[in-house]
Amino acid sequence: MARTFDGMYVGGSWAATTRTFSDYNPSDGSVWAEVPDAGRLEARAAIDAAQAAFHDWSETPFNHRAEYMLKAAEILERRRADIVAAIQAEGGGWFGKGMFEVGLAKDVFLSAAAAGYAPIGDVMPSEHNKISLAVRRPMGVVSVISPWNVPLVLTSRGMAFAMTAGNTIVLKPSEETPYCGGLLFAEIFEEAGLPSGVLNVVTCSRETVGEVGDELIENPLVKGISFTGSTPVGRQIAAKAGAHLKKCCVELGGKDALIVCDDADMERATSAASFGSFMHQGQICMSVEKLLVQEGIYDEFLRRFVERAAKLKVGDTTKDQAHVIGPLINDRQARKVKAQIDDAVAKGAHLALGGGVEGRFVHPTILTNVTPDMAVYRDETFGPVVPVIPFRSDEEAVAIANDSMYGLSSGVITTDERRGLAIAEQLETGMCHINCSPVNDEPHAPFGGTKSSGVGRHGGMWAMETFTETRWITLDRGGRHYPPVF
Repeated sequence: MARTFDGMYVGGSWAATTRTFSDYNPSDGSVWAEVPDAGRLEARAAIDAAQAAFHDWSETPFNHRAEYMLKAAEILERRRADIVAAIQAEGGGWFGKGMFEVGLAKDVFLSAAAAGYAPIGDVMPSEHNKISLAVRRPMGVVSVISPWNVPLVLTSRGMAFAMTAGNTIVLKPSEETPYCGGLLFAEIFEEAGLPSGVLNVVTCSRETVGEVGDELIENPLVKGISFTGSTPVGRQIAAKAGAHLKKCCVELGGKDALIVCDDADMERATSAASFGSFMHQGQICMSVEKLLVQEGIYDEFLRRFVERAAKLKVGDTTKDQAHVIGPLINDRQARKVKAQIDDAVAKGAHLALGGGVEGRFVHPTILTNVTPDMAVYRDETFGPVVPVIPFRSDEEAVAIANDSMYGLSSGVITTDERRGLAIAEQLETGMCHINCSPVNDEPHAPFGGTKSSGVGRHGGMWAMETFTETRWITLDRGGRHYPPVF
């Protein structure tokens, strides 16, 4: 039986809507929940509630704000089992992915609590002997628009630091994961005793997402926007935010490369490649979507990589914890991934493994003989499909990796750390991980991309900078003299 909710969470209470929409389990297509379906008016009410709460919240002592983050972390840990079950059922995630996601989300709130104790500015020299201060202050209402693929972590990241800094939040989760990315946080912070209006959650269907999204960006009370999602939607959001001169932090798609050098440890390399390519069915913005292997080890690497990936079990993640490869989030995404596989094969690519698509379930797929005219080379896949491409020199590997409009993350596998750093410095990505996969995240580190992968940074002190305004304040003690004519 599908679960139901009393309503959206606005101004510290649950507000019913006249409409609902169905939230599906992607593994079997069953209705997992019936969810409130908001429109523009409901979004506006949530923004008004956040604005009403802003003054008192921004004046709340930093250590008291931090205490709410600690309480949220405690509740997440205590509810780990039922949250993992929701991640499996609502998002199709593997059991291990759910366990990891709860743990990292908890760490986000712990890191945000610690950030509340960090310095909030600088004392600068002054030629007039003033006390010269650069200080940060909260912005006001921040809209957080979060995605479906890792909803717990990416929602936490979007709002925890902003809230700790003294902002109030209106959260709109994806219509694919409205519970794990939205209403769950209302439950958590209601239990934590967060003051009314500091966090407001608005859920909506695909039919109303346009008007709700516009309100969350264009409403004059909204001062900042945090968005994680696809590059096409991110471009639209950033453009609308820019038209209203609002701060916007957008983390978007990727076409991330893992470069395996000829001196790589083969066990480490194939493990990093398998995890980076197939974790959560490749539905991670940092997933390996170009696997570049130096010619001298190409054949051995491909053989061992295929052997490792072939062991990954595919199936309904709610039925068996051994099912590591679950469903893609919806039929539309499954069709997109199948189209990329078909396009590549039609243009001469070889299937070293997989290629099977059964409904939303795509088997781990490894392609060789991939060329730049194929969609799988150019476009973000967001599925368990990876091309393995040979290269001769480090310069060629860098050129292939950079041959993309995206620039989110990357990885380099080599036993020569100096070589790894030299390659990393040339990659046009916001992040690079040597001897690890591109799939990396720590809540206190600067997370974000370049080129079409986004603008701004989440995480730690960088998130605090992103979601605050910097002011210059001076205190003059008679040291500055004005021209006599005045």
